[in-house]
Amino acid sequence: MKTELTAEFKSSATGQRADSILRSCVHCGFCNATCPTYQLLGDELDGPRGRIYQIKEVLEGRPATPVLQTHLDRCLTCRACETTCPSGVEYHKLLDIGRELVEATVPRSRPQRLLRRLILFTFGETYRARLLFATARLVRPLLPAKLRRRIPLAGRPAHQQRINASRRMLLLDGCVQPAAAPQINDAARALFNRLGIELQTVAQAGCCGTLHHHLGATDAGLDKARANIDAWWPAVEQGSEAIVITASGCAPMIKEYGELLAADPVYAARAARISALARDVSEVLEQEDLSAFKAKTPQRVAFHSPCSLQHAQQLNGVVESLLTRLGYSLVPVRDPHLCCGSAGTYSIFQPTLSNELRARKLDALQDKHPEAIATANIGCLLHLQAEAAVPVRHWLELLASSA
Repeated sequence: MKTELTAEFKSSATGQRADSILRSCVHCGFCNATCPTYQLLGDELDGPRGRIYQIKEVLEGRPATPVLQTHLDRCLTCRACETTCPSGVEYHKLLDIGRELVEATVPRSRPQRLLRRLILFTFGETYRARLLFATARLVRPLLPAKLRRRIPLAGRPAHQQRINASRRMLLLDGCVQPAAAPQINDAARALFNRLGIELQTVAQAGCCGTLHHHLGATDAGLDKARANIDAWWPAVEQGSEAIVITASGCAPMIKEYGELLAADPVYAARAARISALARDVSEVLEQEDLSAFKAKTPQRVAFHSPCSLQHAQQLNGVVESLLTRLGYSLVPVRDPHLCCGSAGTYSIFQPTLSNELRARKLDALQDKHPEAIATANIGCLLHLQAEAAVPVRHWLELLASSA
């Protein structure tokens, strides 16, 4: 794609990155075929090709508008377009640049600003998220059934067998997951204990920064990254093999710490090392002997592969292969590449589109009458769980129940 960026952008590192991405796009439109919002709305401006062109116009000097902001807001950042793209366009990086530029020049309404600040304040810190979910669980019995389904019950912690582990890895605790579904990381610890691996959680490590990054609070997101690097670094120096991430939505951000902080003279080298150690839990477990976790009772399961797993990390099929190997019967799922509509805070800011995508996803997941739905990300789990007719669980919980 030919570009004519303004002198201001052409001379900046951000502008040069954007220009490189734009020039790799041949405007073929294959991306629209797998874009959830384009499929729902049928509007070229609500597909990747249209959004790329709109961002290009801003970089070339055209003023950003509230209309453009709306089109960028509607993007799920699912990255299905990147999987489809024959030219390898790094769409999500251009989208981040575009959103930051628009956020800086197009003022949001006061209610929108307050809601965004509230979301960042509440969900960006684990102890605040815990307080929110604990309060919600207290009033849950008093709420209408539709609202009750949206509040997850506290999961039972897995039994932790104490062992003298010969291997050690770090475990990202995260922000929302330990508050909404602590049993997921408990299941991970129990599984890794059986494998002779100790998963170490560092209290000072928290939110990975994805929440802030995707809401245009770039500097705050990078500060979260720096805080995690500082928290993990002593354990890294002591030989931790990997940083294990059980929420697939967090993994892409941590895997990009090195790139995001490449210009930071204090953190660049350590950030690159952290990114090199970051592993989705499935990447670790596929290298281990899991014969002890064979399913005791064969179960028909529909697996929902989160966008962050199959598109952002390009790990499509890894979890499915593990579950099949361990005796689970995976039912076929129609259009498995499409987003469920959760997409971090998307279900809060774009409820109409999010709910339509969830309805389509649940129709596909439940079409073959599975006994359960399994997934790999807390956001997808909570979003699907609110309306699913069968239990929705993290796939690690299935393995832990067989241990």
